[in-house]
Amino acid sequence: MSFAVKGWCPGALRPMQSGDGLVLRIRARNGRLEPDQARLIAALSARHGNGLMDLTSRANLQLRGLDPSGHAAAVAALAGIGLIDDDPESEARRNVILSPFAPMGGPAWQLAEAIAQAMTAPDAPQVPGKFGFAVDADPPVLADTPADIRLRPQGPGWLILPDGADWALKADNTAQAATRAIALAHWFMQGGVQDGRGRMRDYLRRSPALPHGATPLPSSLLPKYPCDRATGTAGAHPPGPGPAPNGWLLGFAFGQITPAQLAAAAAIGPLRLTPWRALLIEGAARPRIEGAILDPHDPLLRIHACTGAPGCPQALADVRALARSLAPRLAPGQSLHVSGCAKGCAHRGAASVTLVATAPDRFDLIRDGGTRDPAAQGGLAPHRIPL
Repeated sequence: MSFAVKGWCPGALRPMQSGDGLVLRIRARNGRLEPDQARLIAALSARHGNGLMDLTSRANLQLRGLDPSGHAAAVAALAGIGLIDDDPESEARRNVILSPFAPMGGPAWQLAEAIAQAMTAPDAPQVPGKFGFAVDADPPVLADTPADIRLRPQGPGWLILPDGADWALKADNTAQAATRAIALAHWFMQGGVQDGRGRMRDYLRRSPALPHGATPLPSSLLPKYPCDRATGTAGAHPPGPGPAPNGWLLGFAFGQITPAQLAAAAAIGPLRLTPWRALLIEGAARPRIEGAILDPHDPLLRIHACTGAPGCPQALADVRALARSLAPRLAPGQSLHVSGCAKGCAHRGAASVTLVATAPDRFDLIRDGGTRDPAAQGGLAPHRIPL
């Protein structure tokens, strides 16, 4: 099955063409939106887009269905509220995910800001479009979040962990952690990029020499950061809907949110975008947002489904409709990934059941694997899919 790998993610200044128009991705600084910012974004989606937005696994927010004039109007409005970078290159390099639970102004917050500032400087390493950082707080919650360089607190200092490594760099303070994380990105650039693409995990598989100052991790830490083909990095399940240290988490099926839902959330308080395709409302206590998921056991939270047809030109089927129909059949603890093609954009790892569309009404089924693993059954009609 063929599909195109673009090797980059959309931004605000460099949108991506999809089957439903242009996709504009907003990279809110440290993943936080003030209520006025969120309300404006909701209005832009309703006026210039198709009224659908995506909460992404990189803690970003995407507007869908824009045409060129709508994109230009949205960029101008976003610039007025501080959500636009100086240029597309800086925007692409400012790929830093901060724990949604990190206190404003705290060490993790400052570290994420320092890395973002360094990655938009003229001398920043020219990393590939999907290369990114994840800055955790205490307790850590970003072990499963896509990132090439992870930073987590250790006492008064930090551990700097390349994705897939059994070694780390250590830093005594926040400033030193930012400096060493950027130095690690420069080290990666010495041999980690091929044809303009590259990820830290793949570079480490080629067994390069360790950078100066690298320290092997003690065995007690290794299970938290294994190099595992199917799941990437291990860790606890993502936090579900419910109370959070700084507010309340709301779930949304497949991470899709409407302008009305975003505006309703903004009416309650400031928002944090999360890498779990959920929304955190700061200071909230069990908010009521129509259509949001409040039950942490809702089976829709254990389903990954891409945009699918017709929104994605590469998708062969309406996978979200199928996913909704299969949700009531999921057993407790069972996960499902429904992908419109073998690219597997919605979920990079394994699921209990993975379905890959091969035609509008035909799917291959993989058990305990990902989209590119061998199928246990092929050519299944939707009504014949076993879970």
